[in-house]
Amino acid sequence: MTIVRTVIGTLALALMLVAATGCTLSLDELRIAAEEGDAEAQFALGEIYRQGEAVPQDSAEAVKWWRKAAEQGDAKAQVSLGIAYGKGKGVPQDSAEAVKWWRKAAKQGDSKAQSSLGIAYRIGAGVPQDDAEAIKWWRKAAEQGDAVAQTSLGNAYSRGKVVPQNHFKAARWWRKAAKQGFVHAQNLLGYAYYNGKGVLQDYTEAARWRRKAAEQGDAKAQNLLGFAYYNGEGVPQSYAEAVKWRRKAAGQGSAEAQAGLGLAYYDGEGVPQDHAEAVKWWRKAAEQGYGLAQGRLALAYFVGEGVPQDYGEAYIWFTLSAMNRHPESIRFRREVEERMTEAEIQAAREEFAARLVAIDERQSAEDAAP
Repeated sequence: MTIVRTVIGTLALALMLVAATGCTLSLDELRIAAEEGDAEAQFALGEIYRQGEAVPQDSAEAVKWWRKAAEQGDAKAQVSLGIAYGKGKGVPQDSAEAVKWWRKAAKQGDSKAQSSLGIAYRIGAGVPQDDAEAIKWWRKAAEQGDAVAQTSLGNAYSRGKVVPQNHFKAARWWRKAAKQGFVHAQNLLGYAYYNGKGVLQDYTEAARWRRKAAEQGDAKAQNLLGFAYYNGEGVPQSYAEAVKWRRKAAGQGSAEAQAGLGLAYYDGEGVPQDHAEAVKWWRKAAEQGYGLAQGRLALAYFVGEGVPQDYGEAYIWFTLSAMNRHPESIRFRREVEERMTEAEIQAAREEFAARLVAIDERQSAEDAAP
């Protein structure tokens, strides 16, 4: 039985190595080749340590082997080493060092390195910000079929910065990337069809591309597909399908989808009417700062639907909603104030101030997180 398990384990390891790196050597053979200076083996061993499938995951060990290969001129290793520096995985984060290694690979024609170098120039990470230089490198990568670069180049044409604005060219580059299954490009192509930007307006095509992205788990596309089903745009109108897709997006934290799901429960569209469930989803979106949901949650507290009536909570949530670009909430807050005593209004203002402090502290902690 031990022999059988050993054979099975060896086979599984071999399959993992092929899947991870394209390498057909055993791990021991790969390590020997890497130690003898074979650059391809060094890169492959680094990938194995990065993934942690055949060995314990170890970013520092991955970097060690990528560096050996990169210093021999292996472009794939140079790209991976650049990514490690860019993310601070296995080495201290260093954008300039990331750019150094991407540039070496980019000059060898590696499209992933060219695309990454373009992003570095676009955001000014490790190099001075330079949109023209970003577009230069994206174009090189895009012409080799790199989906990220194709999408970025499409974005440049859509914005009309450095290159003349051209929605037709934007849609053409997005389509190339979308056909490769790149989710972001599929979303953008859906946007183009929905709004008639660079293509003839076509809600059916918009829904088709959004479905492709939604089926890959993209929350934005899932919410937009739910919106399409809600309005019957490009798909048969169906509240049940709208709820299905919005629920998927809401479960991933999409505030817009959570708010929409709350409305579905409030109105009983696609689900049994349930005001308490509506409030639950509005609260999730409201706590993310989504103004529309904050207004609906405030209204629920104001009239006592799905929650016990509470003018203090209504006052607080209407104020937050107004701060998040929903000025109509100020009018509702005045109606709440007319039903409150001066002491209740003062208490609500103090609680509102305390919540603002808590929100700022939470945001600061999130911004400081690696």
